[in-house]
Amino acid sequence: MWFKRFALLCSLLPLMCAPARADSEQLASALRIALPAAAAGTSLWKEDYEGLWQFGLSFAASSATTLALKSAVDAERPDGSDNDSFPSGHATNAFSAAAYLQRRYGWHYGAPAYALASWTAVSRVNTGHHHWADVLAGAAIAVAFNQWLVDPQAPLQLAPVVLEDGLMLSGRVTF
Repeated sequence: MWFKRFALLCSLLPLMCAPARADSEQLASALRIALPAAAAGTSLWKEDYEGLWQFGLSFAASSATTLALKSAVDAERPDGSDNDSFPSGHATNAFSAAAYLQRRYGWHYGAPAYALASWTAVSRVNTGHHHWADVLAGAAIAVAFNQWLVDPQAPLQLAPVVLEDGLMLSGRVTF
């Protein structure tokens, strides 16, 4: 089922971002807006107003944290254009939507969104706007706020946990 949604989203993406087809920088900027709009739209479509509120709160907290860090940390972009490299706002916005969709509705919504958010992050590195640490920090901020502020609705939740001696997969099943 999730694969059909992913395929549909991928087929509609060029139409939603028609002016940005040939330019990955513009497409990444479009995804920065399209993914959060899709997350909010999904909550509205499901008439999940509590979830919509939680998304708004986590998105605002992630964005505010990213903006505060950009002001506090003097990190030059790889292309030398300014000193607002750390953390990536594009990655924060895209991953905030992906993390919300996964946390609230499960992996069949989250996996396609994470794929598009990851593409956005990689694009920001490839175009010279960010270092890897910038996009990873933006993604981590977004995921952390969603883990803290969003209540899951999906009956099965799985999450990786980093331990000192390895990784663990943690899960929760709701009956």
